[in-house]
Amino acid sequence: MGIVGRLKTYMELIKVEHTIFALPFALTAALMAANGFPTLYQLFWITVALFGARTAAMSLNRAIDAEIDARNPRTASRHIPRGLVKRSEAFLLAFVGFAIMVYAAYKLNRLALELSPVAIFILTLYSFTKRFTALCHIVLGVAVALAPLGAWVAVRGTIDLPAFILTLSVALWVAGFDIIYALQDLEFDRKEGLYSIPAKLGERRALLISRLFHILTLAGLILVGILEHMGFFYYLGLFLSTLFMVKEHVLVSKDRSKIGYAFFNLNGYISLTVFLFTLFDYLWRKLWVS
Repeated sequence: MGIVGRLKTYMELIKVEHTIFALPFALTAALMAANGFPTLYQLFWITVALFGARTAAMSLNRAIDAEIDARNPRTASRHIPRGLVKRSEAFLLAFVGFAIMVYAAYKLNRLALELSPVAIFILTLYSFTKRFTALCHIVLGVAVALAPLGAWVAVRGTIDLPAFILTLSVALWVAGFDIIYALQDLEFDRKEGLYSIPAKLGERRALLISRLFHILTLAGLILVGILEHMGFFYYLGLFLSTLFMVKEHVLVSKDRSKIGYAFFNLNGYISLTVFLFTLFDYLWRKLWVS
């Protein structure tokens, strides 16, 4: 396999397309932190940091969970169980990803660099959590929500109340849809002694918790809008995102085979919608209001 083919395999390993969950919210946070538009320099290094963090987190997850993945029929076709990527390669890829993230933080500001070890700890911790706690979904949510928090810090150099609420909202959003995703492995997790909210509480209560998390997500995003004095387009984006969330829960409650579509497509629409309508809001103010 040539260099290009190997790089393609690594991109498939880390599911680079799933960046659609974190990147739009990171860009949303950057817009808010700048109260308009961050510099191209900041946007570049935020994107580099996010790419490094995602590369590291996914590589570690695949390496640490390789034996579990091999026993699970749903995940047995992943790259390490199939022998397409060695565990040692995945660990090396994780090291490179963390190095990229730390360097990008260094290029941004001092606080971003000082917080990078915290990010490394949380991103590493997640892969172990399903071995000892059903709160693994929340840890994943916090790990993904480091993207908007990091973007805010990258632009403003501080952690402010809106940044904290935005981070919490994204964490609950991710935890909510990860609970839905975990329904696919309910029986396997119970058999293997792994922890998840569906495995511990059952499908019905797990879905209720997921809905609660998404209601709190919406409440948090509304509060962020109030604190940041957002306008009509921002709230229109939240309304449309709410429709996607409702559709996600309706689909999954009726047909478990729709979990994949709900997980990737609808959640991708949610993050992109929030970002695009936040962008429209700032553009409107800059071009027509001011």
